[in-house]
Amino acid sequence: MTVAAPLATSLQTLQLARLPAEAAPGFDAHEQVMLVKDAATGLHAIIAIHSTHLGPAAGGVRRWAYGSEAEALTDALRLSRGMSYKNAIAGLKAGGGKAVVLADAPKTEALLEAFGEAVAALGGRYVTAEDVGMTDADMVVLARRTAHVAGLPVAAGRVGGNPGPFTARGVAVGLKAAVAHKLGRAEVRGLHVAIQGVGSVGGALARALGAEGAKLTLADADAARAARLATELGAAHVGVDQIMGVAADVFSPNALGAILNEASIAALDVAVVAGAANNQLATAADGARLAARGILYAPDYVINAGGIISVIAEYLGETSLDAVNAQVDEIGPRLAGLFDLAQASGEATDVVADRMARRLIGRQ
Repeated sequence: MTVAAPLATSLQTLQLARLPAEAAPGFDAHEQVMLVKDAATGLHAIIAIHSTHLGPAAGGVRRWAYGSEAEALTDALRLSRGMSYKNAIAGLKAGGGKAVVLADAPKTEALLEAFGEAVAALGGRYVTAEDVGMTDADMVVLARRTAHVAGLPVAAGRVGGNPGPFTARGVAVGLKAAVAHKLGRAEVRGLHVAIQGVGSVGGALARALGAEGAKLTLADADAARAARLATELGAAHVGVDQIMGVAADVFSPNALGAILNEASIAALDVAVVAGAANNQLATAADGARLAARGILYAPDYVINAGGIISVIAEYLGETSLDAVNAQVDEIGPRLAGLFDLAQASGEATDVVADRMARRLIGRQ
C-alpha cells in the first residue's frame, strides 16, 4: 500500500493516504477512508467517513488491539456507517464517521497529538470524541492540534466530558420503552436484566436500574469489576461465557459488538434485547432471527445515541444540561414509534430502522 507524502505540518513524519476499501466487509459507499501513520510516534490509525449528507461526520476514536489492519478497517467501516444511521435518526446535524487506532504503540501524548493533526488535516469533515480505549483527558491532548474534537472535560452541570453517562441515560429510557411495548410493564421494579459489560456505560446503567428496583445479573471481561458492582448493588454476577444464557426479562449488551449471531440468539432466554454496544448483530440476518424467536430488539444505534447527542451539543456550543438530557430522553418515544412501525409491517426492528436512516441520509 502506497502512503502519500508527509503533510506540511508541525509533525513532519505524519502521513495520510486514501485507503482502498471498496472490497472490505462493511464498505457502504463510504465517502472517504484514510490510513494514518506516523513513524515518530508509532501511530497507526484509520479514519472512515461514511456520510456528510447531514453535516460533518461525527463519531469517536477507538483504540483497540486489532489482530490486523484488515480487521481494524472492517470495524471502522461498520462503526462509521452506524454513526451515520445513529446521528440521522437522532435528528442531529451531523453525518457519520469513526476512527480506530491500532494499539501497536503506547498511547503517548505525542501519538495523540499526531492523531489530532490527522483530524485537523481533514478540515472539519470529521469530528472526533472519545470511545473505547480513550478518555476525556486524551481529548484534551487532541485539542492541542485540532478544533474538531468534543468530549472535553467541563465543570459540573455543563455539557461535555465523558459521553458515557448520556449513553447510559438513553439506554435506560430505551430499555423502558422496549419493556413497555413487549411486556406491558410501566416500571422496571422486579424486572430481571442481564447486563453484559459494566464499564462506563453498563455500570451506570446497572446503578440506574438497580436504584429503581430491578433485579440484576452482571458480567464483565473484568470479573473482579463485575463482582464489586454486584456486591454494591446486591446483584448476581456470572462469567462472560454465561451471561447470554441467563433466564431474564432483558439482555443488555454493553461491551463490544457482533455478539448476536445464530448460535447465541438460539441460546437467549429473554423477551427483550436492549443495550449500548455498537453493531450488536453479527450479520444482516440476525435481526430476523431475533424477531422469529419473538425477542424484541432495540436497534443499537437508536438506543445508544445519548453519547453522540451530548458530543454534538458540546461541539455546537450548547451549554444547557437540561436541554441535552431532554433530547436524550426522546430516545424512549422514538423507539416506541419504531416498535409500532415494525409490529404493523411485520418486519424486524433493525430493518425498519435501517430504512428510516438511509432515507434521512439520502441513500434510499
